[in-house]
Amino acid sequence: MDLGSLGRALAHRNFRLFFFGQGVSLIGTWMQQVALSWLVFELTGSSFWLGFVSFSGQAPALALAPFAGVFVDRWNRHRLLLATQTVMMLQAFAMAALALTGTADVTNLVTLSVVLGVVNVFDMTARQAFYTEMLDRREDLANAIALNSTMVNGSRLVGPALAGLLLAETSAGVCFLVNGLSYLAVLAALLAMRLNPRPRERSRGRVLAGLREGIGYAFGFAPIRAILLLLSLVSLMGMSYSVLLPIFARDVLGGGAYTYGLLGAASGVGALAGALRLAARHSVLGLGRWIAVMPALFGAALIAFSFSRTLWLSLPLLAVAGFAMMVHMAASNTVLQTIVDEDKRGRVMSLYTMAFLGTAPLGSLLAGWLADVNLIGAQNTVRLGGACCAVGSLLFAAQLPRLREKVRPIYVRMGILPEVAAGIGAASEMAVPPEEQ
Repeated sequence: MDLGSLGRALAHRNFRLFFFGQGVSLIGTWMQQVALSWLVFELTGSSFWLGFVSFSGQAPALALAPFAGVFVDRWNRHRLLLATQTVMMLQAFAMAALALTGTADVTNLVTLSVVLGVVNVFDMTARQAFYTEMLDRREDLANAIALNSTMVNGSRLVGPALAGLLLAETSAGVCFLVNGLSYLAVLAALLAMRLNPRPRERSRGRVLAGLREGIGYAFGFAPIRAILLLLSLVSLMGMSYSVLLPIFARDVLGGGAYTYGLLGAASGVGALAGALRLAARHSVLGLGRWIAVMPALFGAALIAFSFSRTLWLSLPLLAVAGFAMMVHMAASNTVLQTIVDEDKRGRVMSLYTMAFLGTAPLGSLLAGWLADVNLIGAQNTVRLGGACCAVGSLLFAAQLPRLREKVRPIYVRMGILPEVAAGIGAASEMAVPPEEQ
């Protein structure tokens, strides 16, 4: 691992502004997420409602993400991000007002979660497609994606820990208020950017026609299809463990809000380590095997965590789970970003958003229902999810040799990696020989 290559994308002024502004904002976002789950659990004491509130915030991604991709390919992405970040800030202030005045209930929390979910579909899709506009050199794209993952998971480490402290000393409303204020950082960063005008053809065709074109393009190419399907499975069956953490914190480990914050922070530690590992890579060589292996490691860590009865065993297991999930997600993002045609980037990344965020609400709803004590309970629910991730990993690994051969000519034709384009290297990130991975 070459530490000297960790921050090369930060040499680009616009990306540097984005990195630090978004980093501050995401700390607040994680604080709100932790506080919302804890507030819902305090109000209802129900695993079903934990799953349902998470479902309501993420369900719009399943329905709207493909349409968002069509518009992101047509609209100005910078202006769209300014709009979405502003609305998300107002949503956080509304949550704070309800919680601080004691008028919050499940109904209005679900309503505001839906609002945030709708806006976040456009925001996440636009952010994923905006990377190439912030960078002057396309060869730094993989590093920018890894650094973004480092930022997300660094905030995931800090945010839950701060939320746990604030929940123990104050209330969920304070966490919501801090999140609202944190959006000022990313708005300031976006306004300070100096972007070169990049002509974009404005399609006047029908939205549905553009949608069909994007889906046909993505699912007609086996590597993109396989990556999206595996990510969907892991998100559906594995990531839902996070909505059950309040139950593990209180009922399994015998703790409270601070214990819950520590569990979230442990996942963040592992995720941050995974992001740093990716950021230090020189290129995207070898990521195909990482995509195949990490869901199995993620599943194994979840199964082991479900059997743990002590906090100090649970924490390192969640760190391993966080590492594996982060590497899988970011490696999938990197491969997709580097092989997609520019005019379809928004649509393909919207499918990535749907695979990552859109299936998560179904998983949250399913996990909340299964975790009910009259069904299989929280621990068995996590075990089931972990086993499904491991099976998906094996199925993808079986396809990997064929996928490598399909990706190799894409890199040669597009010239994304100079050594490949010049014929110096014989492998792409999914076509590299096993001994080099």
